[in-house]
Amino acid sequence: QVQLVESGGGLVPAGGSLRLSCVASIFAFELYDTRWYRQAPGKQRVLVASIDRNGTVAYADSVKDRFVISRDNAKNLLYLQMSSLEPGDTGLYFCHVSRAIEYWGQGTQVTVTS
Repeated sequence: QVQLVESGGGLVPAGGSLRLSCVASIFAFELYDTRWYRQAPGKQRVLVASIDRNGTVAYADSVKDRFVISRDNAKNLLYLQMSSLEPGDTGLYFCHVSRAIEYWGQGTQVTVTS
């Protein structure tokens, strides 16, 4: 059974940093495209950052130059390094992997106080 487990969320003041991790119990993790999404209270889930199976990265405009997505295929890990956090970054962050089908984690909460 495929399982994605996120960790690293927390409560942080504006300007602070957090590193999110997602461990995937999935065969051939290196063949999957991977993403981080955020869902703020009362809003739709939005794509924050992606890194595909070839290592190509992309970011939402709102997080460019502040967030860095990376992955460790040997350990089935996906990361999101978040710096210069803003209150608008608050939300539940989800790990997402996809190939022929997609899988979601349960999310880790990030709260940024002003």
